[in-house]
Amino acid sequence: MNYSGAPGLEIGGGSILDPAVMANLPAGSKVLSTEGHGVSFWANTGRIDVEIPLPDRAGEFEDKCFFIKVLSGETGKNMVKAEYESMKAIHSVSPDFAPNPIAYGEYEILPGTFFFLCEFRDLLDELPEPDEFTGRLAALHQNSKSPTGNFGFHTPTYPGNLPQFVEWEDSWEVFFAKSLRQALDFEIKAKGRDDEMEALLPAIFDRVIPRLLRPLETDGRSVKPSLVHGDLWYANSGIDAESGGSLIFDACCFYAHNEYEFGQWKPACNRFDDKYLEAYHQRVNRSAPEEDYDGRLDLYKLRFNVHVSALFFDNQTLRKQVLGDIRDLVIRYGGGGEREELGQTQ
Repeated sequence: MNYSGAPGLEIGGGSILDPAVMANLPAGSKVLSTEGHGVSFWANTGRIDVEIPLPDRAGEFEDKCFFIKVLSGETGKNMVKAEYESMKAIHSVSPDFAPNPIAYGEYEILPGTFFFLCEFRDLLDELPEPDEFTGRLAALHQNSKSPTGNFGFHTPTYPGNLPQFVEWEDSWEVFFAKSLRQALDFEIKAKGRDDEMEALLPAIFDRVIPRLLRPLETDGRSVKPSLVHGDLWYANSGIDAESGGSLIFDACCFYAHNEYEFGQWKPACNRFDDKYLEAYHQRVNRSAPEEDYDGRLDLYKLRFNVHVSALFFDNQTLRKQVLGDIRDLVIRYGGGGEREELGQTQ
């Protein structure tokens, strides 16, 4: 959790907002109410209802709603900036696919308390329809362009309350290896050393990653750095109740291999099943070599599972999942002595 409370300014505690938040609402806004809205492991989240005077129509008003997320401390400060920059990047490419981010900043009355503010969208409690949802996702991936031509992002982004590696790299293989290494460092710090993991990880970095990712960038092939949401599980998506269109939110973006997005669809907790992958690939071909597709997604799944295990440090089941992922990848793609030894013990 990165929220320690904002006495007197709690969302849902009335109609009082910090002046720094008020300054980012439309001119003349009158706050009608605030209420808690949504669920977050790391923040306090809510809805702000305001009344705005209509220009050139004296005495008439328009009702508008805004979403706010409030966090505390240095990590909270970094998280609200990361979400703002991520959502701004998505909205600039696909404005119908994400709520419009408005501002982030620090409370005036309570220094050390930070907020992210965006437009409010009322969501239906349903999964997006595969064809429409993946059509919008494919357009985001295809129409986005890395400002440097490389993989990475201009500011650290946060899946949960831990940062992920986003420094600029021109090789996807190099970028991914550094990203996985940072996630593993967090995971090992959270859960402690494990003899089996230490024995197997050299094979992941020395053989599995080169085996699965190097072919993407050799023999004349290349990988386009595409803007990815970065944590696209079903709970970070929805259907706009007004328009009926699909939306994504709570992003932690960077420019990546587009298929990286689907590593988050592989864990059992997600509900984006093969129908979504099939719909996406009706628009975007699998990267060559296609025969490595399943292996690449399992490698990307490992990266997501490692980060989640680091976030929830008291859940040992997540460590077991990570070890299972590592064993599987080494057996299939390690190509060394570990493969035979592990294969005999499964």
